[in-house]
Amino acid sequence: MSPRRPDRGRRRYPLSLNRDPVPWERQRPTWREARPAVIAEALKRAQARPSGNWYVVGATRDVRDDRPLARTIAGREIVVWRAADGRLVAGPGACPHLGAPLKDSPVRCGTLLCHWHGLALSGAPFAGWEPLPAYDDGVLVWVRLDDVGGEPPLEAPVVPVRPDRAVSLSAVYVGVGVCEPEDVVANRLDPWHGAWFHPYSFVDLTVVDAPVGEEDGFTVDVSFRLTGRLVVPVRAVFTAPEPRTVVMRITEGEGEGSVVETHATPLAPDDRGRPRTAVVEAVVAASDRPGFALARKAAPLLRPLVRAAAGRLWRDDLAYAERRRHLRSTGRFPG
Repeated sequence: MSPRRPDRGRRRYPLSLNRDPVPWERQRPTWREARPAVIAEALKRAQARPSGNWYVVGATRDVRDDRPLARTIAGREIVVWRAADGRLVAGPGACPHLGAPLKDSPVRCGTLLCHWHGLALSGAPFAGWEPLPAYDDGVLVWVRLDDVGGEPPLEAPVVPVRPDRAVSLSAVYVGVGVCEPEDVVANRLDPWHGAWFHPYSFVDLTVVDAPVGEEDGFTVDVSFRLTGRLVVPVRAVFTAPEPRTVVMRITEGEGEGSVVETHATPLAPDDRGRPRTAVVEAVVAASDRPGFALARKAAPLLRPLVRAAAGRLWRDDLAYAERRRHLRSTGRFPG
């Protein structure tokens, strides 16, 4: 049975009633359309795009006044905080004096104070500590690691176009999996698995356009399941603007212009030497419906719900990415 094409046009009400739901086991199989070569070519194109050596550290909101935001990126300890003038500062996470973990040190009036011996870092080069290029795009913070990326550096990261911050609501989810960034990106460049693997979130999913040759972008008609038979039908396009990012943008239907950005940041290996990757997913939602202004005012209450929904999806998708990595590492990946 073919899935019904969702009505993506502007509706009086944002919700729709799925009047004739198809049981999970009677969905149209998508394995013939989800050709490994198509996914592999999309991944290859993404990996060929420049990143300028920029890596996502985490959410802008997680950069606090009293302590740094810390991450180990590609095995390098990094700390990020704000200097006294509000500038974002990033640098090595080991104190140059005796190697103390700066992630455990407090920030006072824009100065990071090493809790071992009190070495004070204001963000400028000092005592062998050298800052790293950092960037705050308003939703996420990035750091540039030229010796890790090995590409020609860019002055700023490749940040996707988003809805205006003044009229949008954003939330950021962070998860970690035993995989590499390519496994996360490949997962997102396979939209065919959505309704099969995530039936609690997606129904009536159809990939209406997939990349051919040097083309880019997967166009998908899908309904987001809210509860029971209540769904929100949209059209979305998946693209990869740089090697470690996939963006889903709603192009038609409720929330047109909203984006979900999936960023993959390599971490340090685990205690068994296996690669680990952080998934940093930013949801930036917008709507011109009058009720959305109330939703924005309730953002502190809504953000945990958005993160929880993303977390449920990523519990499955990280298992998917980890399985892919395991098969690749043992020479058994069929794609």
